[in-house]
Amino acid sequence: MGDMRTIRVTGKGRIRIRPDMTRITLTKEGTDPEYSRALEKSSKDTEEIGALLTGFGFERSDLKTLQFSVDTEYEGYQEDGIFKQRFKGYRFRHVLKMEFPSDNERLGRILYALANCPVNPEFQISFTVRDREAAKNELLGKAVSDAKEKAAVLAQAAGVRLGEIRSIDYSWGEVDFEVRPMNRMMMADAAPMAAKSAFDMSIEPDDIDVSDTVTVVWGIG
Repeated sequence: MGDMRTIRVTGKGRIRIRPDMTRITLTKEGTDPEYSRALEKSSKDTEEIGALLTGFGFERSDLKTLQFSVDTEYEGYQEDGIFKQRFKGYRFRHVLKMEFPSDNERLGRILYALANCPVNPEFQISFTVRDREAAKNELLGKAVSDAKEKAAVLAQAAGVRLGEIRSIDYSWGEVDFEVRPMNRMMMADAAPMAAKSAFDMSIEPDDIDVSDTVTVVWGIG
């Protein structure tokens, strides 16, 4: 039987990345007594937003759905001193996103157009990175290097020889390469701030600070 002695070390990688992409997350909700009309209203709102964005150089396919749902909604009322519920309608919720290379002037024009759009969606501005895969790879490389350095120190201190890698364990979870400097707000609240054809946006997002771990098992002799 071979030597089964091992050492297990968890390495941590951490990087700071300057965001280069702007993301606008749009949320549109509404209620209608009829299910089919709720779906139709959601579809029309989405098409109107998509048509508006094509004027800023976007393709219709650039507007991506993150979440869509239609649920029954009830309201409470009292009758003869008894609290009851009655059917109010079908409530739809459609969450979409669009991304583009960071440009405050373009962002200001887009937000102004959305603020004056009859659809009037909620919005949230955040910032991310274009090449998320390269950032993930750099993060993993740093985590593995950290594990290797720690394993070498432990092996030397224990007076053993570090052998071949037996396994590498990584969760493959989603790393959040996003920074959100602004809270969600209603476009209707922002519209009165505009005087011309765009908002004056002067946003310099902080670097994105992310970390992740990798567990490596070495044989020791």
